[in-house]
Amino acid sequence: MSDRLISIVLPVHNQADHIRSVVAEYGPALSQIRADSEIVLVPNGCRDDSEGVCRALAEEQAGVRVVPSARGGWGLAVRLGLEAARGNILCYTTSARTAPQDLVLLLHYALTYPDAVIKANRKIREHWSRRLGSLLYNVECRALFDLSNWDVNGTPKIFPRRFTRLLGLTRDDDLVDLEFNVICRREGYPMVEVPIFSRRRHSGRSTTTMRSAVRMYWGAYRLSREVQ
Repeated sequence: MSDRLISIVLPVHNQADHIRSVVAEYGPALSQIRADSEIVLVPNGCRDDSEGVCRALAEEQAGVRVVPSARGGWGLAVRLGLEAARGNILCYTTSARTAPQDLVLLLHYALTYPDAVIKANRKIREHWSRRLGSLLYNVECRALFDLSNWDVNGTPKIFPRRFTRLLGLTRDDDLVDLEFNVICRREGYPMVEVPIFSRRRHSGRSTTTMRSAVRMYWGAYRLSREVQ
């Protein structure tokens, strides 16, 4: 563990065709940060050669490590990555749609405000249905948990290791981001939301469907009953 190390957790799911280019783009961008960094790749539940590509990257680059998981799940991958992270500043984000310049921007915020959680607030959605779905979900979460922030699922999310309650995430599914925000609200961790306007997606399509969206709406309600 190092006071001068930033750990960036990247869950990887069926991204063998582009995870190498993602890591290649992050390297030069992270050199702009006045701190050392590591990238923790978490291939999870992959049906392609994502794990093999990730292992090859770890062999080629000293600053890349791999924490594979046979089981899939966004929340599970986030938790496994954070458990393995060695840095004193911890970050997790989606490798499919986080542009290098956005990651660097939020890391600069994290270094400037070391006593706060830093998270993205994505301002642009691909389609009107996703904009509406996101709005409804965020309104629900704000009402159920008295949250002041928007874009509950927005990543990157960055926090100092001393915010230990955030290392106790329990969700294996997409609700891990809501759990993250609820912990911040309950523990009084200050939060800075940074607006992000990037549209870019590295490859593939979003895995969010109407069915998964409904599960998240219902899951948020159930979580509100559990934490009361």
